[in-house]
Amino acid sequence: MFCGLLLAAILVPFALLGDGLEAATRGLLGSPWPAWQWSLLLGGLLASDILLPVPSSLVSTAAGAGLGFWWGLLTSWAGTMVGCGLGYLLGARAGTAMLRRLAGETELARVARASERYGHWYLLLFRGVPVLAEASVVFAGVSRMPLRRFLALAALSNLGVCASYAAVGAAAMKAAAFLLLFAGMVLLPALALWLARGLKV
Repeated sequence: MFCGLLLAAILVPFALLGDGLEAATRGLLGSPWPAWQWSLLLGGLLASDILLPVPSSLVSTAAGAGLGFWWGLLTSWAGTMVGCGLGYLLGARAGTAMLRRLAGETELARVARASERYGHWYLLLFRGVPVLAEASVVFAGVSRMPLRRFLALAALSNLGVCASYAAVGAAAMKAAAFLLLFAGMVLLPALALWLARGLKV
């Protein structure tokens, strides 16, 4: 059932909007902006994801597509690390009230359960999961996770997630396979969510 819904989520929008999405994406990625400007824009979007509804999977995949694997990885990783740092500070300063506003009671409860069950490793578990990724870093600040441990776990988990998106984006542009690019934006966060649900958190 889950796999069927996942496949439909990828193929139906692509079938309906594929030509328009492909043209828009290629036009955007083919714009004459220098690479460093793209890097600042995409990294800034990812850094602001902790407060704004930025589609981080799309932005990180676009970084790999537009900048190539290594620069895309570095851009995504740097942006998400800044976002994680901001989330940690927000949690440490504003407390549980901020977390409730950002994620809601249900997601707060899921992060708290995962923290009890898996210790600080919950950060790795949720890093690729929409909404829970942001909630988990704010929760780390609220719970006063030691800063060094937080930064080490955030760096490790961000590296894995950002490398996955950058690889999909770079491979899709190299092969001129827009379906691969689109599928990566949808499939990777859905897979992370499925794995988190499988662990019953």
